[in-house]
Amino acid sequence: MPSWQVFSEYNKCSKAYSCPPKGREIKMLKPYLHKELIEAGCDEAGRGCLAGPVYAAAVILPSDFTNDLLNDSKQLSEKQRYQLRDVIEREAVAWAVGVVTNEEIDKINILRASILAMHRAVAQLKVRPQHLLIDGNRFSPYEDIPHTTVVKGDATYMSIAAASILAKTYRDDFMLKIHQEFPQYHWDSNKGYPAPIHREAIRQYGTTPYHRMTFNLLGTKQLELDFGE
Repeated sequence: MPSWQVFSEYNKCSKAYSCPPKGREIKMLKPYLHKELIEAGCDEAGRGCLAGPVYAAAVILPSDFTNDLLNDSKQLSEKQRYQLRDVIEREAVAWAVGVVTNEEIDKINILRASILAMHRAVAQLKVRPQHLLIDGNRFSPYEDIPHTTVVKGDATYMSIAAASILAKTYRDDFMLKIHQEFPQYHWDSNKGYPAPIHREAIRQYGTTPYHRMTFNLLGTKQLELDFGE
């Protein structure tokens, strides 16, 4: 597996169709912070996982983009997230996804890895943004592009929500792939997060090359694990 991977695409602007959700109130997200600037929303997925890489996405949406279903990816069903991924990739001015592996996470820590994944995503955008909208409250400047951090940004701005969806779905795809190698960890359902069934599998079978060895894998004392050192 390469030290990092990036997916990117460039699409022409057009108006997105709307997919109103059933049975819940529609929350309209803000289209931008600075209307006059080319603005990219950035978010990550997989920060709290015990296994697998951290993914991040950067998305530039048309200023007139609308979609009733677009919201924080954690509030959507899996089917809705994948439906929206198709819309985002087709309608975005530009989008990209960057990846930082679990080995890199162990070397530099998860916060720096999350920021690095965002940097890798921004670096691959086919249109250079003039401003970055970052989900959360921590970020390191990328080159000379100004940025604004926004707590709960994925539930505030459409571009961050779109980035959240891309980051999560592409990471989910990766976890489903490596689940085929190690089905006993149930990554098809827990996606590497510290679910009880995941931690029980670590207790029973030990770790894999995809586990983050600097994390508290058992939820107790790391000394309970024999890492073979």
